[in-house]
Amino acid sequence: MTATGSAYRRGPFREGDRVQLTDPKGRMHTITLTPGKQFHTHRGHITHDEILGSPDGSTFTNTAGVEYLALRPLLSDYVMSMPRGAAVVYPKDAGQIVAMADIFPGATVVEAGVGSGALSMSLLRAVGESGRVISFERRADFAEIAVANARAFFGEDHPAWTVAVGDLVEALPQEVEAGTVDRVVLDMLAPWECLEVVADALAPGGVLICYVATATQLSKVAEELRVSEQFTEPEAWEAIVRGWHLEGLAVRPQHRMHGHTGFLISTRRLAPGTTPPLRKRRPGRGYAEQDGEGGAAGGVQDAASVLRPEHQEWSQEALGERQASPKKIRKLVRGVVPPQER
Repeated sequence: MTATGSAYRRGPFREGDRVQLTDPKGRMHTITLTPGKQFHTHRGHITHDEILGSPDGSTFTNTAGVEYLALRPLLSDYVMSMPRGAAVVYPKDAGQIVAMADIFPGATVVEAGVGSGALSMSLLRAVGESGRVISFERRADFAEIAVANARAFFGEDHPAWTVAVGDLVEALPQEVEAGTVDRVVLDMLAPWECLEVVADALAPGGVLICYVATATQLSKVAEELRVSEQFTEPEAWEAIVRGWHLEGLAVRPQHRMHGHTGFLISTRRLAPGTTPPLRKRRPGRGYAEQDGEGGAAGGVQDAASVLRPEHQEWSQEALGERQASPKKIRKLVRGVVPPQER
């Protein structure tokens, strides 16, 4: 059986293929090949008919003599340029999630917070046609954008993907049987609110991995995982990628880099009735809740309560994240979703 989307990843360029054109300065332009159309810049144009039928990795010269390299965009290229309603999970973090959560072919994976579908596509690639990815998204417009983005990349709807609009806590028990999910990936504002339902869905030994933006979220998730006593001791990290400039003897780090995008925290489901081993590390001063009475040092404010502000509302704005305007979302939906499917 041919894997979903593989026919669009190899062979000569065909009508409907997305092609990435790179000019001599490294600027990239993504086009969808359509007979009779032209790709224009302020310096000449190339006809789509010239590109159709040519092998991947060909070069073309426009009417002004500018040469372009034509390649099919990789998944990492596509997710950085596709229409988005919510911030995407960067390829460097999606790769970490697939590897560190051990997403394997045939796995049943639950994803919450589908956003624009960037991570969903990496998960679908990993589980294959024999697996299952169930994605939950509270916003119907975000779900529509994600489905359209995935369809544009794979060339068709992926048979392993189910997108459910609704709240994970309410909908997950209706979608899966208890103890049958292999992996859970949470990309949401308050993943600790879902730990009970996630624990019920995960098989013993199953992996839970959360993607959060701030240290306050990271601390809250870790503490709630420990309190639940249903998971192993969590591990947290972030991935920072720094590119290198390679030109003759000028071999050095690039001035710009992909720095912090988010934190990842991972844990595994314990067998039912199992008590997690006691922590051997000595906790720092102020670790335990003091109900506002100060830490062990006398008068020192409790560090845990500072990192976990219980009385503040968890929202994108409070965490410093920009939120797309309703007008932009409506425009995106009109651009990527056919009228008959809205």
